[in-house]
Amino acid sequence: MHVRVSIIGTGYVGLTTALALAYIGNEVHCIDQNPRVLESLTDGRVPIHEPGIEDLMAMNLSLTFGEWDSFDPASDVVFIAVGTPRKDNGDADLTYVEAVADEIGRRIDEKQALTVAVKSTVPLGTARRVEAILINHFRERGLATRFSVASNPEFLREGAALYDTFYPDRIVVGANESFAVNTLRELYTPILEQTFTPPAGIPRPQGDKLPVFLTTTPTSAELTKYAANAFLAMKISFVNEFAGLAEYVGADITEVARGIGLDDRIGLRYLAAGAGWGGSCFGKDVSAIRHTAAQYGYDMYLVEAAVQANLRQHESIVKKLQARLKVLRGTTIGLLGIAFKPNTDDVRDAPFLSVARRLLELGATVKTHDPVAMPTCRRNHPDLDVIYCDTPEELARDCDALALLTEWDEFRHLDYVKLGQGMRQRIIVDGRNALNRVAIKAVGFTYVGVGR
Repeated sequence: MHVRVSIIGTGYVGLTTALALAYIGNEVHCIDQNPRVLESLTDGRVPIHEPGIEDLMAMNLSLTFGEWDSFDPASDVVFIAVGTPRKDNGDADLTYVEAVADEIGRRIDEKQALTVAVKSTVPLGTARRVEAILINHFRERGLATRFSVASNPEFLREGAALYDTFYPDRIVVGANESFAVNTLRELYTPILEQTFTPPAGIPRPQGDKLPVFLTTTPTSAELTKYAANAFLAMKISFVNEFAGLAEYVGADITEVARGIGLDDRIGLRYLAAGAGWGGSCFGKDVSAIRHTAAQYGYDMYLVEAAVQANLRQHESIVKKLQARLKVLRGTTIGLLGIAFKPNTDDVRDAPFLSVARRLLELGATVKTHDPVAMPTCRRNHPDLDVIYCDTPEELARDCDALALLTEWDEFRHLDYVKLGQGMRQRIIVDGRNALNRVAIKAVGFTYVGVGR
């Protein structure tokens, strides 16, 4: 089925969705209000760092970009994929979502059926709110448009977003109208049945089951997104809490994690102890669901504990440095990695920010290097008084200690003999348990892991 798709918002979620849907044969048009972003995308330049995106952008896909004046009122499906930033009170800000709903209501033509799918991560009841906005517009304009608003949350990992789009575990659609469910099922059929030719560089996994197409109510779909991220955040905080205990009792958390992860009820994923979680999803979504629960006077003790455990994990990196250097004032610390995870330039809620600020408060000089995220950090945190270094060698020079905060693959294969020669003291805190501690110790470093 050839579907005409409009996607409102060309950020991380919108652009990834657009490329995948265009690749599997649909006509996709993206709307954005930022002229510079549109100019960049039209020229084939991608404003975000995500493996595989540039290759798909270079293909001759049925994918176009424009401002609202280019909106196709005859679209079969309109995806809302704009940002929902965190408010000061922890709730998600729906200003952009409601503005988009308002524009759709103004511009859509009378047609047989329209599906509006909310892909942004939104508070409970947002699909109903979008529906009310559209109903008001259609009534004012006297349109007989049959439409349905569906919740179609994304479950993408930054750094593997295209892989997760093409080969998802499940596709969740929350809708009250069968035609919306059927339209989205048809749209996703090549992915559900895995009948498309895999893009170069994003091979189909071997032996995996086909994705599940799960239909729910809109509210259940909205809550599913928050529940998934809250659970993953708790899982990371859980293993980090046991990592702290492992250090006291002399256990190795990497062995413990494997021992419990091999239980099918638990699974190995998200059991890597380290500096803690960050990024655009976990912090914002956990905050939003806590705010929603508070509106009903409902305490979410496990979610709250996951947040506190994560903050403690950031501080634990600083404490490990204090334990080896005693007094941090006057020392120079090199932080390897800025992005909250590899293969992305996203620095939102990254452990780096907490660790760097705390080290600066304690009087240390902070140097840093990241293969991708330094421009983003400079732009978004101009007040952060750290020294950005172009190479790991420049970073290590005159440092008293290094701390790995992002497990970029290139950091696993550095010449630590060469790095150590330029340092005042050879100490490394492996905040992701990603390095070969035997090899690093062999070249004269004091190695400190997490939970080991």
